[in-house]
Amino acid sequence: MSDSTPIGGSFRDPDGFVFVADDLVYRQVNESYRANYDQLMESGLYAELVDQALLIPHSEAESELSPGGKSYKILQPEQIPFISYPYEWSFSQLKDAALATLDIQRRALQHGMILKDASAYNIQFRHGKPLLIDTLSFETYQDGPAWVAYKQFCQHFLAPLALMSRKDIRLSQLLRVFIDGIPLDLAKTLLPKRTWLNIGAVMHLHLHARAQQRYANKPSPEPAGQSGKLDRTDLTNICDSLRSTVQGLKWDPENTSWAQYYEGDSYHDEGFDDKYRTVAEYLSIVKPNCLWDLGANTGVFGRIASDQGAFTVSIDSDPGAVEANYLQSVRLNETSLHPLVADLTNPSAALGWANNERDSLAKRCNADCILALALVHHLAIGNNVPLQSIAKYLASLAEWLIIEFVPKSDAKVKTLLASRQDIFADYTQTAFENVFSQLYETERSNSIQSSERRLYLMRRKRAGES
Repeated sequence: MSDSTPIGGSFRDPDGFVFVADDLVYRQVNESYRANYDQLMESGLYAELVDQALLIPHSEAESELSPGGKSYKILQPEQIPFISYPYEWSFSQLKDAALATLDIQRRALQHGMILKDASAYNIQFRHGKPLLIDTLSFETYQDGPAWVAYKQFCQHFLAPLALMSRKDIRLSQLLRVFIDGIPLDLAKTLLPKRTWLNIGAVMHLHLHARAQQRYANKPSPEPAGQSGKLDRTDLTNICDSLRSTVQGLKWDPENTSWAQYYEGDSYHDEGFDDKYRTVAEYLSIVKPNCLWDLGANTGVFGRIASDQGAFTVSIDSDPGAVEANYLQSVRLNETSLHPLVADLTNPSAALGWANNERDSLAKRCNADCILALALVHHLAIGNNVPLQSIAKYLASLAEWLIIEFVPKSDAKVKTLLASRQDIFADYTQTAFENVFSQLYETERSNSIQSSERRLYLMRRKRAGES
């Protein structure tokens, strides 16, 4: 029998849980969910959702894998290469996840079922597209009650999208604080008055928030605009109204800091082309299965790895750059690139109950190689992070490292230093090489044409090597 370990974030659903055995993820279906699971499989809903790439496919595994009792089925879902969270998504990633959830709800109603929860954490990106990974999110539809997941959908999807679109894109980070979605009374307070002119925002956010306050500590009210018993048509109309409201929310990333970063770059076209060729050469040596591109901007260089077949997590702190990256990925129908919003100076921490429901960013790293181009000067000069700390952090993530050193003579570094005192006497190429040599062997090193920048291919030293 294999050792099985329940996943820390899977304890709230009495109908089952997720666990790991032999490095594979499984889902236990408890006896309490037998009828709903059978209907999901027999009604045609599972087959339709899998066919439309809206639900993670699974096979049924041996029951002996179960780490506990009450097991009806053990499912082995298709493995997701990287788990990300809503506060790490760009605007359009969260919007597409919301629309996918509503599409699933509508199809469930057509098959005599309904979503019992609408958590954004139940959505992940596979082959570049959002899909539901919680097979136990469905229950048999019954006439009468309101959609029990309506509030959760509004808090997890509609409220943050409205705040990002109508107020400030950075308000998506409220999802890191409010792990079960942004409270509607808070969203109502933060949203500008002009949102009262939008019928969807009025119904699903403003009036919904008022109803929540009015019925606090009382039975939950029906969805705004509905009263009495709800039939399938009513619920479908609510779903369609939510879809129309979500589709109407837009955000333009053009004016953010880094979305146009490569325009007016500090080296000429031949230098950019030389850098591109050298990175491709280094990647052909490493041949990573998984690469993390840190400070990826719009993903230009990370795409070299994904085009070579590596699953690439493309990370940047600027929501505009990540938005542009994701929209390009959608246009190109890319299946091996996952854009992500994350600030390396304050990366996603372990969150939730006992700090165990949502893993930290570093804990989720399974990369073979780190790509860190035009990054070190932002960390060392822009954020006062010592070179030793940068090297140690990068070495903790992966065996291989492709990194760029940008000297003080470079226009980008001069821009960083223009508004602050130069206290960085140790920021030199020699110091950089000495610090990184303590943890890495340099396999290749090349200057970049038409610039004073330099690229390095490094491999982490094994224990005992000096």
